[in-house]
Amino acid sequence: MVSPSTSLSLDSAFQRLLFHSSHNFSPPSLSLSTPSHALLSLHKSYSLSLKSFPRFSPPQALDPSVEAPPISGGPFLDPGSFSKLRILKEFRYVHQFDHGRLEIRSMEAEEVDPASLLLAKSFAESMWWAGGYVPLLAILVKQYVIERRARIPHMTILLGFYKERDGEEEARLACIAEISFDVLGANAAVPTPVPPQEYPYLSNMTVRKRFRRKGIGRHLLKACEELITQIKAERKVFLHCRMIDDVPFRLYKKAGYKVVKTDSILIWLTLQRRKYLMLKELPPVPDDSIMYFLLVFELACGVELWLSLRSSLDSLAIRTHPPKKPKVLKAEKLEMVIMKHLSSGTGSGGNA
Repeated sequence: MVSPSTSLSLDSAFQRLLFHSSHNFSPPSLSLSTPSHALLSLHKSYSLSLKSFPRFSPPQALDPSVEAPPISGGPFLDPGSFSKLRILKEFRYVHQFDHGRLEIRSMEAEEVDPASLLLAKSFAESMWWAGGYVPLLAILVKQYVIERRARIPHMTILLGFYKERDGEEEARLACIAEISFDVLGANAAVPTPVPPQEYPYLSNMTVRKRFRRKGIGRHLLKACEELITQIKAERKVFLHCRMIDDVPFRLYKKAGYKVVKTDSILIWLTLQRRKYLMLKELPPVPDDSIMYFLLVFELACGVELWLSLRSSLDSLAIRTHPPKKPKVLKAEKLEMVIMKHLSSGTGSGGNA
């Protein structure tokens, strides 16, 4: 299970969304309590008034009919971006529970509205706001989501669809998570403690209330890590967790995340909850040159010699799918191992 309070990217960005672009706007006086929240907290002690929300620039951003751009990449395309776009489009994480089936994939343009509504409900629930605020929050969150999607493929939003085994015919939106892969996909305003922008960062993770306590949150986290591996981003993955959120904290600890920094107690002065910055280093993947060399060697030398070599490589903990603590060798060193193996094999054959 992942509770709404594990969501953290909109924490600072929502403040900018609320109080941006209106020259004549001043913080309203009719107040509504705004305690800090890991999803949409306002970092400064502004109070909210439903009659005094700022105008957006451009104003049509508030229109719920605004269409989101398709997954075609943002303004930061580089030579590797096209392969990343393909990976995002084809990515699927599927898990079959005893009680149902979960499929996680990248969000499509036509799914911006339901995704924004899920995040808005999550925020309103954790902030103890009445359900009447959800439609307004959904409009504001939609603006944020559209802006973030412009940075694809340097970030993405994953959606999880769950279908009960003996339930409804169609799968339902059950969970959501946001991933920024590198500095070009990083959010301009992130919560404290601030993570390094060049590393992958997970945020805005939430599971719909009716689907919690089914193991969906754990698999949502695994799907994020699997996609980061496929994108070949940096191996260090960061996320935030509020100190009061015991269930998500235990989930992250069990998944291998460690606390690397903690908010100062002075953060209370800004009406925010204290948070942990957590880090997990994903296992390394084999170097492409090594994989190519092994493939060519197998094709050239035949299966029997390859199996003999594999037994030697296994003793050195070199595998195509590395174990928890693999020994990664450079292509040059691996070539030396192979040549030594071949020479010893030839010598023994000659003596025979």
